[in-house]
Amino acid sequence: MRLLVVLPRVPYPLEKGDKLRAYHHLKYLSRFHEIHLCCLNDVALHPEAEANLRPFCKSIHIIQLGKAGIYFNLLKAFLTGRPLQAGYFYRCRMQKKIEEIMHTVQPDHVFCQLIRTARYAEKLSIPTTLDFQDVFSVGAGRMKDSMPFYIRPFLGMESKRVAAYEAKMFDIFDNLIIISEPDRSAICHPDKDKIVIVSNGVDEELFSPMEHEKKYELLFTGNMSYPPNVNSVEYLVNNVLPEVHRINPGVKLMIAGANPSAAVKALASEHVAISGWVEDIRECYASAHIFIAPMQIGTGLQNKLLEAMAMQIPCITSPLANKALAAVDGKDILVGSAPEEYAQHIIYLLNHPEKAAEIARSGHDFVLQNYNWDTQTSKLERLISGTKHI
Repeated sequence: MRLLVVLPRVPYPLEKGDKLRAYHHLKYLSRFHEIHLCCLNDVALHPEAEANLRPFCKSIHIIQLGKAGIYFNLLKAFLTGRPLQAGYFYRCRMQKKIEEIMHTVQPDHVFCQLIRTARYAEKLSIPTTLDFQDVFSVGAGRMKDSMPFYIRPFLGMESKRVAAYEAKMFDIFDNLIIISEPDRSAICHPDKDKIVIVSNGVDEELFSPMEHEKKYELLFTGNMSYPPNVNSVEYLVNNVLPEVHRINPGVKLMIAGANPSAAVKALASEHVAISGWVEDIRECYASAHIFIAPMQIGTGLQNKLLEAMAMQIPCITSPLANKALAAVDGKDILVGSAPEEYAQHIIYLLNHPEKAAEIARSGHDFVLQNYNWDTQTSKLERLISGTKHI
């Protein structure tokens, strides 16, 4: 089958969750289908991007987002009632390229990632599939309270618009997928149970236990310009660490990940190291005693937890993050709801290495049993192939 894949970003390098998910979808689907990739790009194109994607794609088409076009389309979306993120990622050049591919290649199916690309499929007459990934309407609503007062009205507006747009997807696409049950439950549509849950996976060959000198007691990883990650490390440094330091003043935290914002850089101290981009994130995982992700806002499944657990690092997280993960609290992971509780979990694991090792082993087994890329993406492949039974 000839498959046209439409993405809002070039899925390389893999420093963001949507890129990681798209990359593994392409990798798996290319075993069964001829892939024609069409994607937008709003940053400098990585010099190795096309080389890393070419093994999976018959053709690759990348449309650059110019700044003038971004402002124009944001204004147009604002005035027409569309979500701003749908406006940000729409380009006439992309639409024309898709029409050219449709005419030349005659694809049998179109797969779009995120509602950001949904507009490109509105007038297509062939079967289509959309990956919601997360429920963005809820994500925008959760971010609202953590943002400056002058941004909150726009996020409130965006949340309502996105919710309406998410509901509209049922009229545009033949198939819909999403990353987790909590995300599916948050979609405002009577047929939401028809959305197929296709979780992420973890590359167990890449992320596996490794010996390394332990330099830090705590680690957080992620794209450090992403608001939920910024919010999480601010909460960790400003609320949790002071509680930990009352008992153990020597505890150190590493915050590792690409594009640290000014707010994240400002958290650096003798107890907090900010790495920025690292070539091999596995070394960061292996250099810490404990991985902690006290996510307070955001949606979806935290890939950082999958990777840390696969590397057999004991993990601590929030109820919000664990709701999507569905690990067993006290067995596979530890869950905290307040700074004092997070601090207690940290001190307990540091003082009881045998219990930390037990949770690490259980977490490792849990992730490998439940989060496999091939197993999960096979559900998507069956949808695209027309095998409705999942």
